[in-house]
Amino acid sequence: MPRFHCPLPLHADAQLDLPAGAARHVQVLRLQPGAVIELFGGAGGQWQAEILEMGRSHVSVRVLQHQAVERELHRPVHLIAGITANERMDWLVEKATELGAASLTPLLAERSVLKLKGERADKKREHWQAVAVAACEQCGRNRVPLVHPALTLAQWLQAHPVEQDAPGTQRAVLSLAPGCQPLAQVLAKEAGPVVLLSGPEGGLSPAEEALALQAGFAPVTLGPRILRAETAPLAALALLGAL
Repeated sequence: MPRFHCPLPLHADAQLDLPAGAARHVQVLRLQPGAVIELFGGAGGQWQAEILEMGRSHVSVRVLQHQAVERELHRPVHLIAGITANERMDWLVEKATELGAASLTPLLAERSVLKLKGERADKKREHWQAVAVAACEQCGRNRVPLVHPALTLAQWLQAHPVEQDAPGTQRAVLSLAPGCQPLAQVLAKEAGPVVLLSGPEGGLSPAEEALALQAGFAPVTLGPRILRAETAPLAALALLGAL
């Protein structure tokens, strides 16, 4: 059944016009009045809806029954990921959404190739949020992960002191330093939220990694191979989803 993000108040028997993006998608699919589609607002659960009218620029629907369906990880994983170059960040956001990340903070790391600020940063954030929405439509998630504004590590740590973490939260940083324990071994000890930090191409700088360790991030490894900046956090998410 076709799925569409509809961030509007949804309740049984409500009649409404779909947002412009969803309406265009319905028209591209050449759906007709009487067809049943699936809507989700992004905060949990999904609704079936019947198409009532197809206009040139609008699609009207009647909301049917609610389905309390959740497809989230058993523990929230908040990803702080170094901004990667070109289209790789889009791919990272898309796949992190599919793998269940609860939120994503693009990291302005010292070694990040892409530097963002001002209006350009705002537009990139809007774009990445739209990528996350589209990924939810495809993969069946009913909760859209929030893409936060891009921050440096120092800025993130200032805004999120460890004493403000939710009970049971574990902080971990993907590290290439010798002697790190495997991620599964470290993060299987608790069932609370996870804050996972991963660097850009070239990894975090020594100063950034030292700053993370001082802020309670445990250094963890995914194994003996060096993964790409967009691959490592996704491998970690997949592993956490299986724990």
